[in-house]
Amino acid sequence: MRELATESSVLTVDTAPPAPVLAPPPADTPATARPRPGSPPRRVLRWALIAVVAIVMLTPLYLLVLNAFKDQQDILASPFGFSGGLTVDHLVQAWSNPRFNIAKGYAITILFVVLVNVFSVFLAGPVAYVIARSTRRRFRVLMLFFLAGTFIPSQVLVIPVVYVLKTLGLMGTIPGYVMFETTLTLPFSIFLYAGYIRTVPTDIDQAAAIDGCGRYRTFWQIVFPLMRPVVATMVILNTFSVWNDFVNPQTILGPSSGLYTVTTGIYAAVGQYQTDYTVVFPTLLLAIAPLLVFFVIMQRHIISGLTAGSTKG
Repeated sequence: MRELATESSVLTVDTAPPAPVLAPPPADTPATARPRPGSPPRRVLRWALIAVVAIVMLTPLYLLVLNAFKDQQDILASPFGFSGGLTVDHLVQAWSNPRFNIAKGYAITILFVVLVNVFSVFLAGPVAYVIARSTRRRFRVLMLFFLAGTFIPSQVLVIPVVYVLKTLGLMGTIPGYVMFETTLTLPFSIFLYAGYIRTVPTDIDQAAAIDGCGRYRTFWQIVFPLMRPVVATMVILNTFSVWNDFVNPQTILGPSSGLYTVTTGIYAAVGQYQTDYTVVFPTLLLAIAPLLVFFVIMQRHIISGLTAGSTKG
């Protein structure tokens, strides 16, 4: 009996079906293979696109910097080349141009930049806080009203503003110009501030209220310090806007006021019947040099401020 049991178990083992053999997955054919996101063709295409955009953006700056150190004949003969020698005499002459005191233009423009940024922060911040913390429908409508202001070009508003400023006696004055420039910065500032404040937890406001803080004190002492990234971004953008503006100061201030910014001063330095490039290019370089330095130093705050309110918490 034992021998039969042993033989039966052996037969059972020997007659078991073989395990199935898994076939290897079919390899991708060249027709169906796709390049991965990090593949060399895509990297080459991406860097080529970046190079083209960089060349297009840097070519005007290259022309400006190069021709600021060249003579009139060399600029006309070869604006992209280094024919002839380079000299700093034209920059010195542009600095002491009798038709445009660039140091005074710097001072007036910086004054406008500081005033516009200060008024913009103190006006847009509380308004954005009220809109962001309120759940009433009328405040949402008010937000849409401010947002619609971002789509109106400032040049369209110049003529109505001129009539208003003349009526108020502020035409050709610093307060009139600062009021207009501050108004232009409010729509986007309120929109950006409100979006950032919505990411700040409301528990902070409730804790401040328990400690006896009113809404005004809660905003300036607790919420506003948390808005540092977005405030820095708006200060940078407003600085660019005020510094590069030409139509508004030329129209509101006017030549008769004796007040000119960097951009309007450049226009005054250019001759009426001829164009002297040894005056135009050095003056333009002196006008944008501080802004370029400011941008290089503060550029990281632009991206960080714009993306700071994109996530919750």
